[in-house]
Amino acid sequence: MTKREKLERALNHQAGPVPFDIGGTSVTGIHVSMVEKLRDYYGLEKRKVKMCEPLQLLGYIEDDLKEAMGIDVTNVWNPNTMFGFQNVGEKEWRTPWGQEILVPENFVTTTSQKGDIYIYAEGDTSFPPAGHLPSGGYFFDTISRGHDFDEDNPRLEDNLEEFGEISEQDLEYIRIRTQQAGESGYGVIGSFGGTAIGDIAMVPGGMLKAPKGLRDITEWYMATLANQDYLHQIFSAQVDIALKNLEKIKEAAGDTVQAAFVCGTDFGTQNGPFCSNEVFRELYMPYYKKINNWIHSHTKWKTFKHSCGSIMPMIPDLIESGFDILNPVQWTAENMDPAQLKKEFGKDLVFWGGGVNTQKTFPFGKPAEVREEVLKMCDIFSKDGGFVFNAIHNIQALTPVENLAALIEAVKEFNS
Repeated sequence: MTKREKLERALNHQAGPVPFDIGGTSVTGIHVSMVEKLRDYYGLEKRKVKMCEPLQLLGYIEDDLKEAMGIDVTNVWNPNTMFGFQNVGEKEWRTPWGQEILVPENFVTTTSQKGDIYIYAEGDTSFPPAGHLPSGGYFFDTISRGHDFDEDNPRLEDNLEEFGEISEQDLEYIRIRTQQAGESGYGVIGSFGGTAIGDIAMVPGGMLKAPKGLRDITEWYMATLANQDYLHQIFSAQVDIALKNLEKIKEAAGDTVQAAFVCGTDFGTQNGPFCSNEVFRELYMPYYKKINNWIHSHTKWKTFKHSCGSIMPMIPDLIESGFDILNPVQWTAENMDPAQLKKEFGKDLVFWGGGVNTQKTFPFGKPAEVREEVLKMCDIFSKDGGFVFNAIHNIQALTPVENLAALIEAVKEFNS
């Protein structure tokens, strides 16, 4: 069975080997430091790791490491990054922890006397920095810079500045990358952008030099109750743009892509949903339905929804919204028992994630404990298909490489 066939069977809820994803999306990725450690662990050729996502400093997994790990999934990403520059070109950059990595040509930073690092939208230092990597940290935080929002007289265009017609250059990038992905033999997931309704990672406008409008995270969350009319205007206009772009993206990507990352808006805290089902149905569901219905009517893609946290009460609404895939399956949150998730929703949703506890077992446990937990989660989630293995969210810096190796070998063991 090919890697592509493994993913296809899982997406169609057919029993078989569990496909393994690390690095396929911005929420199933791996920190650049861990890519280097893993290359050393497997005795592969020493190479500078290429960064593929600047906000979280995620690393690109090259084919020799994919083969050593047994990875089954590759990606087709939009070339534009969370800080507005394209993921093109290559130059060396020394991280605060001393690792030499390769970054895009417009990845531009400055360092304060305290050792804090600042990154700039589109690499333009004539504007205030868009992101902050604190001294001793391992990823950037987006800086809130929009402070001119007048809630009595909001301007819709201010919160639509980052959305627009996809360029021919970007479409050609997607076209080429899709062809390469198809020829690789891997299962393929696409992250094309433009469909992230209310994703808080994007609200501050880290990709913009001078964002305007409703950009403060606290004010945005308050607006989900106090200023829904404005958010409806934003979402409605955004979806209109997204559907026009999806028509062009479909022509470029075709059905080589098997799954599409639609949205990463988090709806859960550690203890429960952050909003009521009523708010979800009124404010978010209509727009998710439009996007998912278009994708299902015009493509063979399965639609991928990321939401961390305790979201058990919202899962039926996510299904009704048209999502096929749920990630990261955070069963460590309250009321998210993995066996119950599989029993209640396993026929309707593919669980893409949930493979190991990334808050406890993975970073702090022993390799034997990681192996045991991975095998247990594979056993629960893979019954009758509908499971793609990944950890609960990205693999973070400082994770013991022996634990990561134990995870990899446990997936291979389960599939043997």
